[in-house]
Amino acid sequence: MMNVEQARFNMIEQQIRPCEVFEGRVLDLLKHVRREHFVPKGMKDMAFADMEIPLGYGVSMWQPKLEARTLQELHLTRNDHVLEVGTGSGYLTALLSVLAGHVTSVEIVPQLSATARQNLSAIHRDNITLEIGDASHGWGGGASYDAIVLTGSTPVLPEEFQNRLNVGGRLFAIVGDAPVMQAKMITCIAPDTFETINIMETCVAPLQHAQQPVRFVF
Repeated sequence: MMNVEQARFNMIEQQIRPCEVFEGRVLDLLKHVRREHFVPKGMKDMAFADMEIPLGYGVSMWQPKLEARTLQELHLTRNDHVLEVGTGSGYLTALLSVLAGHVTSVEIVPQLSATARQNLSAIHRDNITLEIGDASHGWGGGASYDAIVLTGSTPVLPEEFQNRLNVGGRLFAIVGDAPVMQAKMITCIAPDTFETINIMETCVAPLQHAQQPVRFVF
């Protein structure tokens, strides 16, 4: 029988901290939001492993260290309205909702959204809006956000996401093609003025219908 609390402690000490995640409130959050409640049935033993966990439909839960690093880099506050593109299991949604004012999470696969809704019902948070649809090129009409997270990669980052940031808003996106992609943080520092920082190299599955570059055919 797995010792859940020991496994959680090991995950934080052996995966999260070595990925340069030192912010106390992020580490505390990982102790309190129970990752094992968001993994598929029969995979509880893998809940704290340093790996992606397949959810079906070509989607996986991120590695724990990527989730934690993303949370740290976003510097969320209670005033922030967040857009999450790709709800998946709802685990990152749950983490975001504790730090932010409101989270709108959009999932293209209705079955995943339904499972996430069930998973999230256990944490009783009233600041999450789950939507179903294709947000791979943007979402929400004229809505603007303080933080946007794309949970799938995109070979080309649509400008629409930057244009939806409030001044001071942050966009976390994994950009590029396998095997090496770049996790980027793009901050709107003034109207139509953006600063991009490369956070880390990683590789995750692309969003369904992600924007593709014009590829030359010879």
